[in-house]
Amino acid sequence: MLFNSMPFLVFFAIVVLLYYALPHKYRWILLLVASCFFYSAFVPAYLLILFLIILIDYTAGRIISVKNGRGKKTWLAISIISTCSVLFFFKYFNFVSVNTQKIAAFFHWNYDPTLLKWVLPIGLSFHTFQSLSYVLEVYYGRQPAEKHLGIYATYVMFFPQLVAGPIERPQNLLPQFRQKHPVLYTNFSAGFRLALYGFFKKMVIADNLAPYVDQVYNNPTTYGSGAVILATCFFAVQIYCDFSGYSDIALGTARILGFRLMTNFRHPYFATSIPEFWRRWHISLSTWFRDYVYIPLGGNKVAKWRWYYNLFVVFLLSGIWHGDGWTFIIWGLLHWAYYLVYYSTKTARLKLAKLSGLYNLPAVNSFLSGLVTFFVVAFAWVAFRASDTSAMKELYSRIVDMQGSFSTDMRLLAEKVGASVPSVADLRFVALSLLAFLFAETALAQKKVAEDFSSFPVAARWGAYYVLLIWIYLFGVYDNAPHFIYFQF
Repeated sequence: MLFNSMPFLVFFAIVVLLYYALPHKYRWILLLVASCFFYSAFVPAYLLILFLIILIDYTAGRIISVKNGRGKKTWLAISIISTCSVLFFFKYFNFVSVNTQKIAAFFHWNYDPTLLKWVLPIGLSFHTFQSLSYVLEVYYGRQPAEKHLGIYATYVMFFPQLVAGPIERPQNLLPQFRQKHPVLYTNFSAGFRLALYGFFKKMVIADNLAPYVDQVYNNPTTYGSGAVILATCFFAVQIYCDFSGYSDIALGTARILGFRLMTNFRHPYFATSIPEFWRRWHISLSTWFRDYVYIPLGGNKVAKWRWYYNLFVVFLLSGIWHGDGWTFIIWGLLHWAYYLVYYSTKTARLKLAKLSGLYNLPAVNSFLSGLVTFFVVAFAWVAFRASDTSAMKELYSRIVDMQGSFSTDMRLLAEKVGASVPSVADLRFVALSLLAFLFAETALAQKKVAEDFSSFPVAARWGAYYVLLIWIYLFGVYDNAPHFIYFQF
């Protein structure tokens, strides 16, 4: 059941009405049943996998809370190995099997790979990491073990963030299932505003850019460097609007029910460096790796070579988390390389800024740094988006060879997309929507605007709502709307 569908809107309206009609002590039951119904709309049988993960980590958490020393470590290992085994067999088994065959062929060994023919459960990486965060927090003594199995199951399965995050921590979400949530206008207003902007980003920006990106990335030899660069920039915007759009809808729907989920994006393309980008992008995942991988390895409180190694492990795992292909690993390692370059050239860049005079022009320096950061992030997105390593090499070669007629490519691209996806807005309206999006992002990036919007005059607020609603109605993609990109993870 997609957020951007009429069935979801009907489903959510019914849930809200029942939720506030029920006494507080029964609301968790409604949320658990609603979450099971929501997830079963994709592949009902995969509810069993969710239940298995819930039972494993609930049991491990209860036992860890009363064990000491080796017993705690043993049950932590059981939880991690069991939960990650589920993730491995569904997401990575075929990748490992195919690459084992390639290694065997190199050494002239006989190996017939076993390939599993099952569909990856939607959002498996998200709810396994959320479940693991609970066990780890209990192990470190930062979270008491949850004794109520039903409430713990609701924590893992809470439908607004079940399939694409944010990956919640138990300290934030678990207590909220025991809190009484009265009907509050502020929750409905803030939730509606968040969800509406999320729908705009997903349906107007991401879904209109998708066919143009797909056309170029699926046929890289047809287009020159200009079209590939444009499609790459389009994809950078598409994946942000698609994923942050989902997060906004998740936060908005949860807020209407009285829940406050963690912020997952803070306008990452306004970052002026790669480290800042990762403090703004997919915050729930980056902080997960920071707290449970990077810091336990020693963080930056170690020798420089070891620090570089710690960063390597984090970005390698981040690439692997995103998908079962070498392109994702390369994407992760590109960001690791960006970190190394950023920190190793810090002194030289400061000297250059002083010599060029940019040091005394902070606004210009910040703008140029932001521009460079966007383009290096977009360059890495090529690996992320490419279907395989061969396509990735072709796309990168197209970018650097600087050949082809941009105007000819644009005419061809518009014709191809118009013929294959007639419901999508043409490039003129896409450009207009992008300008509106840039204006909105710039305004919302100002802390005062974002925090004080509810205090704006009623006419200004409702004027903005109506503009978004009309824009979604006129330019939103409804027919054959693509799934959210991060559903595959």
